[in-house]
Amino acid sequence: MAEVTIDWKGASGKIYRYWIVPMGTPLQAKPGNYIFSRQTAPGFWTPLYVGQTENLDIRFDNHHKAASIKRAGATHIHQHLSADDKARLAEETDLIRQWKPPCNG
Repeated sequence: MAEVTIDWKGASGKIYRYWIVPMGTPLQAKPGNYIFSRQTAPGFWTPLYVGQTENLDIRFDNHHKAASIKRAGATHIHQHLSADDKARLAEETDLIRQWKPPCNG
């Protein structure tokens, strides 16, 4: 099965490549950024929440914004591995500034 990816552009103009997986798919136990999203048309996505974590393999059902994210219609998680704390925080901020996801507010 081919990996499905998407490039998200931040407010800075920087491009970040993310893997797309359906909600409920086990993620790697590695640090990185994630985007809860819903597909609006084939190949088009709406970011609903952007975050970062030291371990992507956490139970997203217990996410502090889980109810809001589900109400917004999230169907997929986009993930980008990054071990560097400062880089993850900068990426999260860059993407939130660009996309203004409704569940980050």
